[in-house]
Amino acid sequence: MTAATAIAETPSDPWASSFVQELVKQWRAQDTHGAWEGKDDATLLAPYIITKEQRREMPIIGDPDPETLWRLELFYNAVGLAIERETKQMVSPMMKMHHEGFGKIILTAGRLVVVNKQLRDVHRFGFETIEKLAAEGEKFVSAAIEMIRQFPEVANYG
Repeated sequence: MTAATAIAETPSDPWASSFVQELVKQWRAQDTHGAWEGKDDATLLAPYIITKEQRREMPIIGDPDPETLWRLELFYNAVGLAIERETKQMVSPMMKMHHEGFGKIILTAGRLVVVNKQLRDVHRFGFETIEKLAAEGEKFVSAAIEMIRQFPEVANYG
């Protein structure tokens, strides 16, 4: 499986995606007081959906608010957990973010960097549809799984 085929392998129902299921679990785990208990999954993930019109209304340059940074962190945590479920390798995220909304996130398994993403315009982080959200997450997961399978000795190095 290659990263290029990840989008093709994303289930036709984005809610069946292992990545989306992990993302929902991440959100539910943050609900320590039960405020989101009655909310459905689509409502929880709604902040990730930004239409073209909404994106046009956002400034080109801006500082991300704490909630946006938190959503970004949960997104990549879900990527890491989906990788862990498939490979049984512990995946650790590391994010360095400038207050103006640019930075980098990496996910490592052992000494292997399985995701390396430059971040910019983080204040505009989101996807047009749930399908695009699922496809992007699955793309990261598939590429990382392929990397771990290609270099197992590095991923297993503790």
